[in-house]
Amino acid sequence: MSATQTPPANPIQNVTSIAKNEAQNDTDIEIAAHAPGKVQVIRRNGKVTHFDPNKIMVAMTKAFLAVEGGSAATSSRIHDRVRELTEQVTSALTRRLPGGGTVHIEDIQDQVELALMRAGEHKVARDYVLYRESRARERAEKTAATAEVQEANTLNVTLDDGSTRPLDVERMARLVDEACRDLDAVDAPAILAETLRNLFDGVRETDVRQALVMSARTLIEREPNYSQVAARLLLDILRREALGFLDMASGVETQADLAERYSDYFAAYIKRAGDLEHLDHQLARYDLKRLGAALKPERDLQFTYLGLQTLYDRYFIHTAEGVRFELPQAFFMRVAMGLAINEIDREERAIEFYELLSSFDFMCSTPTLFNSGSLRPQLSSCFLTSVPDDLDGIYSAIKDNALLSKFAGGLGNDWSRVRGMGAHIKGTNGKSQGVVPFLKVANDTAVAVNQGGKRKGAVCAYLETWHIDIEEFLDLRKNTGDDRRRTHDMNTANWVPDLFMKRVAEEGNWTLFSPDETPDLHDLNGQAFEQTYLAYEARAERGEMRVSKRIKAVDLWRKMLAMLFETGHPWIAFKDPCNLRYTNQHVGVVHSSNLCTEITLHTNDQEIAVCNLGSINLAAHVTDKGLDTKRLRKTVRTAMRMLDNVIEYNFYNVPQARKSNLRHRPVGLGIMGFQDALYRLRLPYSSLEAVQFADQSMEYLSYYAIEASSELAGERGRYQSFEGSLWSQGILPIDSIKRLEEGRSGYLQMDTGTTLDWDSLRERVKRVGMRNSNCMAIAPTATISNIVGVSQSIEPTYQNLYVKSNLSGEFTVVNPFLVADLKERGLWDSVMVNDLKYYDGSVQQIDRIPDDLKQLYATAFEIDPRWLIEAGSRRQKWLDQAQSLNLYMQEPSGKKLDNLYKLAWVRGLKTTYYLRSMGATHVEKSTMADSSKANRLSAVGGSYIAMDKSTPDGKGNGATAPSACSILDPECEACQ
Repeated sequence: MSATQTPPANPIQNVTSIAKNEAQNDTDIEIAAHAPGKVQVIRRNGKVTHFDPNKIMVAMTKAFLAVEGGSAATSSRIHDRVRELTEQVTSALTRRLPGGGTVHIEDIQDQVELALMRAGEHKVARDYVLYRESRARERAEKTAATAEVQEANTLNVTLDDGSTRPLDVERMARLVDEACRDLDAVDAPAILAETLRNLFDGVRETDVRQALVMSARTLIEREPNYSQVAARLLLDILRREALGFLDMASGVETQADLAERYSDYFAAYIKRAGDLEHLDHQLARYDLKRLGAALKPERDLQFTYLGLQTLYDRYFIHTAEGVRFELPQAFFMRVAMGLAINEIDREERAIEFYELLSSFDFMCSTPTLFNSGSLRPQLSSCFLTSVPDDLDGIYSAIKDNALLSKFAGGLGNDWSRVRGMGAHIKGTNGKSQGVVPFLKVANDTAVAVNQGGKRKGAVCAYLETWHIDIEEFLDLRKNTGDDRRRTHDMNTANWVPDLFMKRVAEEGNWTLFSPDETPDLHDLNGQAFEQTYLAYEARAERGEMRVSKRIKAVDLWRKMLAMLFETGHPWIAFKDPCNLRYTNQHVGVVHSSNLCTEITLHTNDQEIAVCNLGSINLAAHVTDKGLDTKRLRKTVRTAMRMLDNVIEYNFYNVPQARKSNLRHRPVGLGIMGFQDALYRLRLPYSSLEAVQFADQSMEYLSYYAIEASSELAGERGRYQSFEGSLWSQGILPIDSIKRLEEGRSGYLQMDTGTTLDWDSLRERVKRVGMRNSNCMAIAPTATISNIVGVSQSIEPTYQNLYVKSNLSGEFTVVNPFLVADLKERGLWDSVMVNDLKYYDGSVQQIDRIPDDLKQLYATAFEIDPRWLIEAGSRRQKWLDQAQSLNLYMQEPSGKKLDNLYKLAWVRGLKTTYYLRSMGATHVEKSTMADSSKANRLSAVGGSYIAMDKSTPDGKGNGATAPSACSILDPECEACQ
């Protein structure tokens, strides 16, 4: 050994390396090799090879390592023990064959077992025996598979025209081999064998292709990479359907074949879609050859099965008969072309936008993906309206809901101006029935307009907490009572002023009014609201109000929390932080949020607020070293340009929406994959480090988004209402916290620390301006995160293994990060899969999983929800809008809910979203051995079980909850 060489730190390292190399070169890891000697070994295939004792050492070392590990404390003992036992086995064999001869490989392995047992190494012997049995089963399966392949050659398939032809097993094998290429731990022969096992003579050809997909799907729970295998097999179905429709299928058998013709396909697809009036004819005026050459067919291979199936079912362009002829890369380019249609160099920008989408670094919201490039490019995600207090205005607002919902918009309606029950109606000299009957009409309208079957129309009604009808409003989602005063399909939310929260904290009284007598309360916030409200209370006490009611604030608060507990509604959103920190407060008041509580824009009779959403894949911008700020900045700049382009290009079917959007130009750039980013950084969600990462990542996103909007202002001009905004005064979102603190008179505990050079950016914004009145909002990303294959939005992991049910069907979802960690520690096997099923995707009660992994992979209901609030507060300080923040509570109680929502208010959150409590929804506890049995969810209704086990580790039995609170709700896709 030379002086520069370093000896192995582990004495057994050399033997271990041999074991690893042999595992690569010989899948059986047999105890036989090519060493010289008189003893020869008969292998199972009948071939004869020379006996090599090193093979015995390798096999025995692997057995010892599997039982005892390879630590420094055990490695020396293993090395000596293996050498001793190998000599014993070799000696025994040579004694039996003193003059040389042959011995069967099974006899050698029997001698190894015997030596281990005689030496007292019973655990190692057991592991070795189990290994032999598993290899025997695998060999038997391969033998059966070979027989099935031979038998399958006699099968015939039925074509679409009714004719038959022999089943092309060779092509099936090529497809499976291509689907498994470059993926670890997947078994192409097993997929083929499982498929052939389920075929019969005369099977339809289309069913053969689907059978390949289903065979891979059943293995996802065993190995997450099978999700990509299933997606790649699904690509074959897509290729045949799309190319067949365009008469281009000849000669394209695999994805590799398509790669050579993707550009030709793309041009033909654009032309045919234009002829069928699915796409705007302007798209055909692009340089399609240049765009086609920019497509990256290999990116078709990056999808998970859930992502590609979701695109196929609901996003790809299709004929009236349902034939999909849009392939993934054409889809992304079509979206990019629509967004670049008004650019000077359209092709260059379209390619830039395509690169961002197809790489999964950023994804536009669902309406943009649906409609970009179409004849009706309604790309906006959210619309906020304020309903006036007259019949004409009310029904006009409901009509606007229908028109906006028709083209895939999520709606937030402010109903606080509509007079309450018992209020005087001057025109008829009668009394009002209140706001509830009109909400029922709005509910039924949302059901009737379902966006062409793509997804249900969705609306959220907001009402301020001082409204006389607030108590009836709280009951709207109950399953009991007069059904004419229930809105089972409409979301509801409380618009809560700070004064009410102060009264709750101080256990004071609260007075309810009808807005026809207190019209100015609707437009006031902060100290101005408080002073005016006190004046109205004084009038009510003197009997000067027609309609009013005095109650204890705590009683109303408890009822609000009770309804959250029982129905999941109304959500709780805070009026004053939304207004006091609003960047454009000089032109209007924020009266509500949107359907998913992340948009906070002003509304009035002349303006319907509009927001255009998109989300950055945060996980793609994180390495094991931390946040990749250079890549993030590049992504944000392009994403902000894409979102800004929506505003001119957008189709508006309501003039108030067009006026508002062109005047203020708000966009909402958000994130998804936050939990995945934490996994990459090895940070548990319930940790101070995760809170700090939420702070850091959002600070960079905020900085880059504001910087990008200011750059666009320099290029394209400021938004029309910039002068007088907080931006124009040099007040950035981080600076506006001070205004909230002043308005609350102390009820605020919010971190205000910074790390970047905000002074220079502040000066630039004042000097150059902003292109957009608002830049950031974190939406739920329920669907687009599935497309990209990352965790939703800022959500913690729901379960580490479960079956997700949505409009595309049921999909097994397994946490690939957990699987990788368990594999690394030798813990991933069929028993672990069954354990995860038994414990509903939780690792907490599986003893053999180490504590560090239990902490890292704690699921949503096992995390103290206060961590969600703390992380949300750190994000909120950087956001000029809000975030869809779900709160998870395994075992809700009144006291816990009271503390949690008060904490959300004190920490400066603008809004909250669903309260999700543990429901009786469980993964079917099937075994991998019965892979043909489909996994399903069982949803069992029940009452709440109040238990006091609210420790941060979340241990204890879960309580049941209404399905309205389930994150698995297949219809909760309205924003993204």
